[in-house]
Amino acid sequence: MAAAEGGGAGGCPALPLANGRCIPVLGLGTSHQGGYSHDAVVHALQKCGIRHIDTAKRYGCESLLQKAIKESGVKREDLWITTKLWHSDYGYENTKKACLESCERLGVEYLDLYLIHWPDAHVPGKSNREVRAETWRAMEELYEKGLCRSIGVSNFLISHLEQLKEDCVITPHVNQVEYHPFQRPQELVDYCRSRHIVFEGYCPLAKGEALTHPNIIQLAKKYGRTPAQICIRWSIQNGIVTIPKSTKAERIQENCKVFDFTIAEDDVEILNGMHDGRHVSWDPSLIV
Repeated sequence: MAAAEGGGAGGCPALPLANGRCIPVLGLGTSHQGGYSHDAVVHALQKCGIRHIDTAKRYGCESLLQKAIKESGVKREDLWITTKLWHSDYGYENTKKACLESCERLGVEYLDLYLIHWPDAHVPGKSNREVRAETWRAMEELYEKGLCRSIGVSNFLISHLEQLKEDCVITPHVNQVEYHPFQRPQELVDYCRSRHIVFEGYCPLAKGEALTHPNIIQLAKKYGRTPAQICIRWSIQNGIVTIPKSTKAERIQENCKVFDFTIAEDDVEILNGMHDGRHVSWDPSLIV
């Protein structure tokens, strides 16, 4: 599933979701780790053509993003805004309330994509499966009402998705998971594709670890690009919606310049072969 070249806002290619909506293949990640930069978000929207913003309640910057979006002058209908539900708000009623609160903080009337952030529920006396199913029923309702134009999950493995399939009606439109040259969960990617779930990858630079790897440095030299551009382009060429994070305007600019070159198949295979299973973020494999 290669990204459709064209069709996205701001000239960025987009991938179709199962519901017919199109998600830009490149987004700007925002989080509390490494801080938040108002100026960097405004720069991304005004100067880099970024139209896809990824955030979460847990990151604590939804209300800050509202200010940056307003200042950028970019119209709401031209943006793709994703936020995520944290486990402290799981459960049927809590989920609906949390979604409205996220919309209020972001200053929007709807979300383009709302994700269950993590498969572990932390609810005493209830199984994770039970809480995920109850939470997903609320997500389905938010989708049917149009408050969330698309719904999905994050950090879900095949076992979690299989349970959700048995317990619920609507298949998640997206699964957002850690994805970089050292963590390329191809079995999960293939499973998601077989069920028309778009795969979205976070930490595409492996929190900087990939940027110093000899293979990536060598390919950057070969293509006259930066190591970050090689990692992002590789991810996008593998059909992954990719959301690098940066708080520096010049880095964001660099991260967006990935649509005017293609990595040769042999070189993609070199990068594919670097998978060693390491996580630079959370590991959901122990969660039932």
